[in-house]
Amino acid sequence: MTATAEEIREEPVPPALSRRRIHAVFGAVLLGMLLAALDQTIVGTALPTIVGDLGGAGHLSWVVTAYLLAETIMTVVVGKLGDLFGRKLMFQLSVVVFGAGSFFCGFADSMTWLIIWRAVQGLGGGGLMVTSTALIADVVPLRERGKYQGALGSVFGVVTVAGPMLGGLFVDHLSWRWAFYVNIPLAVVVLAVAASAMPSVRAAVKPVIDYLGILLIGLAATGLTLVTSWGGTTYAWGSPVIIGMAAGSVVLLGAFVAVELRAPEPMLPMRLFRNPVFTVAGIMSFVVGFAMLGALSYLPTYMQYVQGVSATSSGVRLLPMVLALLVASILSGTLVSRTGKYKIYPLAGSAVMTAGLYLLSRLGAHTGFWESALYMAVLGLGIGLGMQVLTIAVQNTVDYRDLGVATSGVTFLRSIGSSFGAAIFGTVYANQLGPNLAKALAEHPLPPGVDPKAVQIPLALHHLPATISEPVIGAYADSLHIVFLYAAPVGLVAFVLAFFLKEMPLRDTARAAAPDLGDGFAMPEAHEHDRGLERAIATLLFRERRKAAPAIVARAGSELDVGGLWCVLQVRLRQRAGRAATLEAIGEDHGVPAQVLEPAFARLELTGHLDCARSSWSLTESGAREWDKLVRAWHDWIAERLGDWGGGDRSELDAAITRVATRILDQGADGAGGRHALA
Repeated sequence: MTATAEEIREEPVPPALSRRRIHAVFGAVLLGMLLAALDQTIVGTALPTIVGDLGGAGHLSWVVTAYLLAETIMTVVVGKLGDLFGRKLMFQLSVVVFGAGSFFCGFADSMTWLIIWRAVQGLGGGGLMVTSTALIADVVPLRERGKYQGALGSVFGVVTVAGPMLGGLFVDHLSWRWAFYVNIPLAVVVLAVAASAMPSVRAAVKPVIDYLGILLIGLAATGLTLVTSWGGTTYAWGSPVIIGMAAGSVVLLGAFVAVELRAPEPMLPMRLFRNPVFTVAGIMSFVVGFAMLGALSYLPTYMQYVQGVSATSSGVRLLPMVLALLVASILSGTLVSRTGKYKIYPLAGSAVMTAGLYLLSRLGAHTGFWESALYMAVLGLGIGLGMQVLTIAVQNTVDYRDLGVATSGVTFLRSIGSSFGAAIFGTVYANQLGPNLAKALAEHPLPPGVDPKAVQIPLALHHLPATISEPVIGAYADSLHIVFLYAAPVGLVAFVLAFFLKEMPLRDTARAAAPDLGDGFAMPEAHEHDRGLERAIATLLFRERRKAAPAIVARAGSELDVGGLWCVLQVRLRQRAGRAATLEAIGEDHGVPAQVLEPAFARLELTGHLDCARSSWSLTESGAREWDKLVRAWHDWIAERLGDWGGGDRSELDAAITRVATRILDQGADGAGGRHALA
């Protein structure tokens, strides 16, 4: 059943913004998301120099992990806080926190302080990620949202390519500290635009926040990451600290499951794990995140310490892996939407990823450029084949009510996997590097007067005499060999799991609205299912924009022509917004003189669809029926394309489709969109 005109009138009307203001908001949002996403990858090429400056090679991985963990946990809660206090406020607060974290990261004089402020920076980055996508939903009309979503999603592909190179440029030509300082002026610009252009919007319904669940999973994830990071380095594996922390983390995970089973709105509903596709895809996403961030964090270390290239060159030399990853991700997503088959891609991807990790373990001091580029491209190809497809597989099998939370759950597990990957890679590296360096320096001691820190700084290391530098370089190469060799079995786990990924017929919805690039790379978002529905419909509208509106008008079966429907639409929306529906006001909104509109409105008065009193127009019962026909036409057009989207909650889905159909008309009536809504 669709909603009547009276029922629809009770819903709040979102603010209508001018085209210039929408572009200003989108620019601020895009820049904010760029800042947050960039800091996931920009420090990779700077890490060897940071270690040489601050020391603490054993804690190198935490520069990456602290940011990822804080960002991941923050994305879970900040969307709900935005509904409570307004997304504009949360966006601005996130920019301030991110900017402050960046400032103090740049001033850090020890590895400990850098890690602490990286965590603060991650909190701000997580807030930027979620509020950015929510703000797009607030300010961009649904009809046009598809192209904005595509641009926002492409940010993650851009930063994956540009981040390592930018980090290298700052190190070589300024200082590693500028990898953080560069965020500050950009954050000021984002704040200024946000203050002047962003509207203040709050959710109509107060959200329920699963505070306890978020706290428990945050503590458990942090505890397990510390165990993998400290075990065998800071503390022995059998020490009371490691055993106690591991046991405590397991208990916290058990408590998290118990809480999620009883929470009214759990952050990760346990019912999702009854779906075998979600379970397998979630674990595989964890593995993909593990491999991707682990490799991106330690390949620059290999290039700078072992190959002796500059930080900038190490960023450039990552391009074969990154480009192969992007191409494979886009290609696999496209092929899935065309063929309807998805299982083969995670299966092939995990096999290729395992081969790529093994090949990286063969990198040595004398490996040539093209050989190493080939090995990295193989790893990128393997990761890319599975990354996008796992999201499609999950979205293809869940009901409407679980669409958002299932997608968010998969990306959450991938983000946690990235944190574990960086931590475990770091632990293996630290465990190997210490003894290897000690042995090399014992057999080939440094000459008197040479600073011992020279072996920790790539540039200084390669300026030492060959008789001294070669054993040290060999120690780094041997350590990294073990890192990638130990990571290869993780790929085998993903390969075995891929056999259990159930192949389901691909819904028409998944074919028509396949995830964009951002779905494969992004952090978890707020998981309201209406927003997931809006995202799918926005993609449909963007792809069928030239034929959708004429089909809707024809489907409506209205006794009015397009011009008459447009007049009804203008009056209906002004009534609902509490605005006077005068010809002067309508004409001013659309840049048309009132005299030009008068004949069309007068004709509708004669046919009994409109009524005029004191120069203000209103709908008659006959006019309200035409409005309802238009809403039903939009509803039916959308419902046809979502006809295979779950079966157990059609009434809830139908009600949501009606809300979205009404919003399309609401937003389509503003400015040029009004013409697009009907013609």
